[in-house]
Amino acid sequence: MFKINENYLKLPGSYLFSTIGKKVNAYCAANPEKKVIRLGIGDVTQPLAPAIVEAMHMAVDEMGKAETFRGYAPDLGYEFLRETIAENDYRARGCDISADEIFVSDGAKCDCGNIQEIFSLENRIAVCDPVYPVYVDSNVMAGRTGTYDRDRETWSDVIYMPCTAENEFVPALPREGEKPDLIYLCFPNNPTGAVVTKVQLQEWVDYANRTGSVILYDAAYEAYITEEDIPHSIYECEGARACAIEFRSFSKNAGFTGVRLGFTVIPKELKCGEVSLHSLWARRHGTKYNGAPYIIQRAGEAVYSEAGKAQLKAQIAYYQRNAAYIFDGLKDMGYTVSGGVNSPYIWLKTPGGMTSWEFFDCLLEQVNVVGTPGSGFGPSGEGYFRLTAFGSYENTVEAVDRMKTIPL
Repeated sequence: MFKINENYLKLPGSYLFSTIGKKVNAYCAANPEKKVIRLGIGDVTQPLAPAIVEAMHMAVDEMGKAETFRGYAPDLGYEFLRETIAENDYRARGCDISADEIFVSDGAKCDCGNIQEIFSLENRIAVCDPVYPVYVDSNVMAGRTGTYDRDRETWSDVIYMPCTAENEFVPALPREGEKPDLIYLCFPNNPTGAVVTKVQLQEWVDYANRTGSVILYDAAYEAYITEEDIPHSIYECEGARACAIEFRSFSKNAGFTGVRLGFTVIPKELKCGEVSLHSLWARRHGTKYNGAPYIIQRAGEAVYSEAGKAQLKAQIAYYQRNAAYIFDGLKDMGYTVSGGVNSPYIWLKTPGGMTSWEFFDCLLEQVNVVGTPGSGFGPSGEGYFRLTAFGSYENTVEAVDRMKTIPL
């Protein structure tokens, strides 16, 4: 008789955002007259920029003609997109990244979840706490995390790096005796909105090179960085080519959540002994993935056009305005808040000693606003709550105004 991968049975509950969706859907079904404002999941609401839509229309026309029709995409992605990415996202910032070190995919979430496949199950992972759930859950599915402690909500073989108000939500280097093999970092951070300076990130790169660790760096929100001395890429740090893999997404900078496009960068000099991680990922990518559609890759190319850059700068500013409104509004109400400056996420302390799920229920039932409970991101997220700036401005204003009616 067949057997299943029993690691899946170790996962506690359903995926965080699936749980939220079920609770919200049940509330809406029971209260159809209520207008629920969703500031929970990080899904964008603004339409695709005109330059992107135009590029997609042109690509569709090409696909309708025999002489310009395209079939399977190249394993790594089309050269026109990879070269454009290398020039604009890396070389323009002084990073030594070539087009053939870029792997185009259908999004950073998939790549962040799949990258663990090229590493041994003996590797120990370290994650920020709180953390984007995919990093931990994908390693649970693989069988790399040990046993689950339901009381502490932690895995025995995972190194948790607390990100708290005391350290400004930026983790310290692992303690002596807790040497990780794989280190997941995400800056600007999801969910806290925290960032690191170049000096701080250089410390992580130096640590990884010193200990033989690999940094898995999620830079999905780099387009929201507004302050100086905040690196947009880990490859701005000296030595990062030898120890870091970077994930990027078109979802939050260009509104591709429903279109799907992303990429992963693996420098060729990143090796385990004589084995190149670039070659391992190329083998995995070519075996299990048939490539993002030609139409979508042309849309990605348009992101870097002069018109695309201008239009997306305005779109990002729209969401940043939302973030500032939420941040300032909550602060004026007396909430303890962070994030929202270099990030589309606002991280707030729950009022009155509420748990994060109690505050979720309070917002949903009293003012019909949806956010994300901090405990869903890890034990250090308890007592906190995440709101996103990806709603419409009108809904954002209304949500904040509704929250003013809740006594602290």
